[in-house]
Amino acid sequence: MSPGEPRRVELTIHDGGVAVATLNRPEVLNAVDGQMRTELAQVVERVGHDDSIRALIITGAGRGFCAGGDIKGMEARMSAPAGSIADHGWRRQRQLHHMIMRLHTLEKVTIAAVNGPAAGLGADLALCCDFIIASHEASFVMSFVLRGLVPDGGGMYFLPRRIGLTKAKELIFTGRRLDGAEMISIGIADRMVAPSDLLPDAIRWAAELSRQSPTALALAKSILDGAFEHTLEDTLAAGAQAQAIAYTTDAHHASVEAFLERSRRRSRAQQE
Repeated sequence: MSPGEPRRVELTIHDGGVAVATLNRPEVLNAVDGQMRTELAQVVERVGHDDSIRALIITGAGRGFCAGGDIKGMEARMSAPAGSIADHGWRRQRQLHHMIMRLHTLEKVTIAAVNGPAAGLGADLALCCDFIIASHEASFVMSFVLRGLVPDGGGMYFLPRRIGLTKAKELIFTGRRLDGAEMISIGIADRMVAPSDLLPDAIRWAAELSRQSPTALALAKSILDGAFEHTLEDTLAAGAQAQAIAYTTDAHHASVEAFLERSRRRSRAQQE
């Protein structure tokens, strides 16, 4: 990034420990280039290591959430020497996938606040989050097939888990665009609000979702994210291990002590 050049991803921290990462290339609907991939990975790592941050919201500057991969980058890739295309592509994919995995497994609540078009990699990025809140101006399209490509940002994993395998195939095979209302109706988005309410509502929702014990939340999330791949026995075993950790936390001890103190007060009041 050149000196004085705006950051591709802006991070702000709000009350309640809610971080907002804003994709910041509005002139190209926040299309993802190499610098944005790098900065988003850095932001996710920072959020993951900051105990004061309890939730992360990803949104876009301007009128778009994220238009997907940068077309100029695709043009440069096609003009590269034939012998280097696969190697460069593999390295770029590894960088992207490391960021997607880190975001998906982040031990905190994640919300995509979709303020406009979420296309291609932008759609994958939204699906990677725990929750999606969309404005009335949002749209969603798995546009990879329209470029002769396949979803490479986790969409082939996340989308069937949200809407079912058959519907996911239809959207991926056709590249059909959905508006905000259809995003809600088929389960891609969890909430839809007016554009002016999108970020305030996302921040309030993130604070509500992340209010309880961070350790309990992180443990539950890690188990839930693998629940479709695990047997009941596996899930119960993971839950037992997680509960053993939760038993030792300050949050659990404080909650039990508060409950017992309320019971003691009620008992004393009844005896008086």
